Amino acid sequence: MTKIALFGAGGKMGVRLSRNLAATEFLTAHVEVSDIGKERLKAELGFDCQDPDTALKDADVIVLAVPDTAIGKVTAGIIDKVKSGAMIICLDAAAPFAGHLPKRDDVTYFVSHPCHPPIFNDEKTEAGRKDYFGGVAAQQGIVNALMQGPEADYALGEAVGKAIYAPVARSHRVTVEQMALLEPGLSETVCASLLDIMREAMDEVVARGVPKEAARDFLLGHMNILGAVIFEEIDGVFSDACNKAIEFGKPVLMRDDWKRVFEPEEIAASIERIT
Repeated sequence: MTKIALFGAGGKMGVRLSRNLAATEFLTAHVEVSDIGKERLKAELGFDCQDPDTALKDADVIVLAVPDTAIGKVTAGIIDKVKSGAMIICLDAAAPFAGHLPKRDDVTYFVSHPCHPPIFNDEKTEAGRKDYFGGVAAQQGIVNALMQGPEADYALGEAVGKAIYAPVARSHRVTVEQMALLEPGLSETVCASLLDIMREAMDEVVARGVPKEAARDFLLGHMNILGAVIFEEIDGVFSDACNKAIEFGKPVLMRDDWKRVFEPEEIAASIERIT
C-alpha cells in the first residue's frame, strides 16, 4: 500500500484532499501544525493528525497542501527526513518554478494542479452543477508535471493527482514552465483580470441606470453564447455588428503589447510577487 504524508491536512484545501484520499486505497498520514486546522480535520472528517516525523516514516509520497509562501520553509524542514526514492508533490507550479525546492537528487518532484470544472459541461446533478471549485461532484481536468525524477514515477504522481482532485475527466501532462504560463499567466493575469473588468463594466451600466438584475442576466447570457462560439463549443459565427464592435473595442480595452505577460521575465516576476 502506498503511504502518503499530507502536510497542511487541516487547511481548506487539505480537508478537501483528505476527504478524497479517504475514498482511495492510499494510506494517508495527516500533518497539521495549527490547532484550528487540527480541530477542523477532526470535526469534519474524524481524522487525527500525526507529528511530521511519524508521518514521514516510510512515506512514499509527500503532498504539500500549504501556501506557496511556505513551500520553501516546509520542504527545507523535512527534506532530510524524506526517504530516498520518495515523491514530493506540490499543488502549484509557483514555488517549484521559483526554485524554492531544496536540491536532492534522489527524490522526485511532481506538480499537480486542478483546471476546475469547465463552464461548458453536462453535469447531471445539482451538486455537480454547483461544484464550481471541483474535487467534490463535478468533473474537471488536471495538469501534471514531472519536474525531477525517473519517468516511471509519472504514473504514480498522476494517480495521486486524480485521487486528490476527483472526479477527474481529463489529465494533461505539461512542464513546470508550461504550468506557470497557465497560472499565473493565463488564468490569473489574463482571465481573472478581464473577468474583473467585465464586472466593473456591469457595475458601470448599472450606475448609468440599467437595473442590476437586467445587466447581470444580459452579461452572463452573452458570456455563455459568445464563449461557446469563441471556444468552438458550438459551430457558429458572430454577426457583422459584433465583429465590428470587437474590431473597435479591443484597441480601446487592450494595450498593443499585452501578450508580453507571457514572456519568461514577466512570468518570473509575477511568481516572485506571490512566493
